[in-house]
Amino acid sequence: MCGICGQLNFDRSGAAAPPVSGHELRRMTETIRHRGPDSDGFYLDENVGLGMRRLRIIDLETGEQPISNEDGTLWIVYNGEIYNYLELRSELVARGHVLRTHSDTETIVHLYEEYGPRCVERLNGMFAFALWDARRRELFLARDRLGIKPLYYTLSAERAVFGSELKCLLAAGVSREPDLLALHDYLSLFYVPTPRSAYKEVRKLEPGHWLLVRSDGRHTLERYWDIPFPQGQPPLEGTRAEHGTREEHVEAIRHLLRESVRRQLRSDVPLGILLSGGLDSTSVVACMSGLLDRPVRTFSIGFHEPSYNELPDARRVAQAFQTEHHELVVEPDLQTLIPKVVLQFDEPFADYSALPTYLVSQMARQEVTVALSGDGGDEVFAGYPTHYAYRVARLYRRLPRWVRQSVIAPAVLRLPTSTERISFDYMAKRFVTGAHLPFQQGHYWWKVILNEAEKADLYTGDFAEALRAQTGALARDSYAVFAPHFDRVRAAHPLNQLLYVDAKTFLLDDCLVKVDRMSMANSLEVRVPLLDHELVEYVARVAPHWKSTRFQTKSLLRDVVRPFLPPTIVRGKKRGFTPPLPIWLQRELREFTYDVLSPARLRALGWFRPEAVRQIVDQHMQGERDNNRAIWTLLCLVLWYENQSKPLLA
Repeated sequence: MCGICGQLNFDRSGAAAPPVSGHELRRMTETIRHRGPDSDGFYLDENVGLGMRRLRIIDLETGEQPISNEDGTLWIVYNGEIYNYLELRSELVARGHVLRTHSDTETIVHLYEEYGPRCVERLNGMFAFALWDARRRELFLARDRLGIKPLYYTLSAERAVFGSELKCLLAAGVSREPDLLALHDYLSLFYVPTPRSAYKEVRKLEPGHWLLVRSDGRHTLERYWDIPFPQGQPPLEGTRAEHGTREEHVEAIRHLLRESVRRQLRSDVPLGILLSGGLDSTSVVACMSGLLDRPVRTFSIGFHEPSYNELPDARRVAQAFQTEHHELVVEPDLQTLIPKVVLQFDEPFADYSALPTYLVSQMARQEVTVALSGDGGDEVFAGYPTHYAYRVARLYRRLPRWVRQSVIAPAVLRLPTSTERISFDYMAKRFVTGAHLPFQQGHYWWKVILNEAEKADLYTGDFAEALRAQTGALARDSYAVFAPHFDRVRAAHPLNQLLYVDAKTFLLDDCLVKVDRMSMANSLEVRVPLLDHELVEYVARVAPHWKSTRFQTKSLLRDVVRPFLPPTIVRGKKRGFTPPLPIWLQRELREFTYDVLSPARLRALGWFRPEAVRQIVDQHMQGERDNNRAIWTLLCLVLWYENQSKPLLA
């Protein structure tokens, strides 16, 4: 597990490219020391430079990077873990390759010799890597299928620059001009959607893609993998799988899950698991317990507020599997913790479950270097209420319009505001205001933090004009982020469409970003066995009605793990790993919130009308409306902006 970065200066008009500065390359790597505190490494050859920071996990003695092939014509820096590297290594040795180390990194170099860019199709793992081909003078960048590991890049007329985190590119002098459209979308989604970043010149390499950059600046971007949801008309609710019974699919998935966990237990350093007490992480604990000859190390975090506290569930799991259990009840110094966490992302990011994720990673790192997690289960096995809400909405629309508009909706909208996690009033209000929409737009509506009208009311005239100048349009609905993904699977079953879009948006740009940054900020590697691509591919092809039955989420996964888990966990409802932010904002963070979103600081930003922001904050503080997500979205943007070393708008 590492952090990587590098540059390629282009040859132009017959002139030799300038050499890469070793000093600048070292400065880039220093910005990501937390990703690899154990060592660093560099490769410099005229107009190309590769750098890395290493966290030793596999082959502790001989696995230092960069690593080359036998004749030194291919060089790699790599972030991640290849779980099938032992099998690939045996195959390569049989083909005559000479490997000098026992690391998974070296395996990729020799696979590239054999298969070129198609080498990525052989890899089972999480990865982002850069490979320099000195003979062809080409830089090859690749990212894993689901985007577990990050990779940012920029292509200008003069050079290509890449890195594991945005701060690498900023350290190389990449422009800090903001991408206003990305920020516009952030305000609706509370993350910056791929492939954009907060900076106009920087892009995220999309998952399942590779990028080949030649020394003269020409480049090729190609998709090598996608989730194979069946497509074809008609995508009916009752469609059955072509082959196999439910019991056969359950057994096959059970085997794939066990094999995924088995592969991901490969490590030369201590490992454990981040245990929430929910179905996903508990399923991984069950597999680990059956594969290890020692107690599983589990790490859990909780809160004093009962509706947010999952520690009782985690304790039941720990007791059932006799784990070596560690837990923490959160009483953080929030005003110190928040800026530290928010600024790790290098761009606005407002999923406040990052706070407990940081703390549980910090606790786990005291005992282990690697931790497994249950992330991805919701997007693979249909675990969110939104995955059946479209069916409920269809039934709701059958009611007479006057009943919906004159009786139900007014009654729901008058419900008192609750600060409990996933409260009934929040779910009901969100449902009745979006039930009339087509299911694609309805799914987006569940995700929206600030809608288009609310954003327009917030914007100053100057910001609205700058946004209009960049986009060339008077207004741009952020549903445009979701639309291309829906279009790509428009012939698939509705549930599969939702799962696909969630994997390409929320999973990619929220869940995986959060876990990567918060764990690596503590030099902890986190692995996600539920996102093993072989498992994902199999579940994608299973009949949709087996993944979500009526109003039960993750029906298939529940059957897979039912023989091994406590019944309370198997029957449990989706809760989510979120802190009691609505309560914190009204109490511990009240003064902090009014300070960060003060008129003076908002005027310095110049993007939002202070009086409009104040109304959002006051409504929440007075209990009139739960605006916690909108407030946090604005807070994170202001803190990010203020962390810039120079103004972002001229």
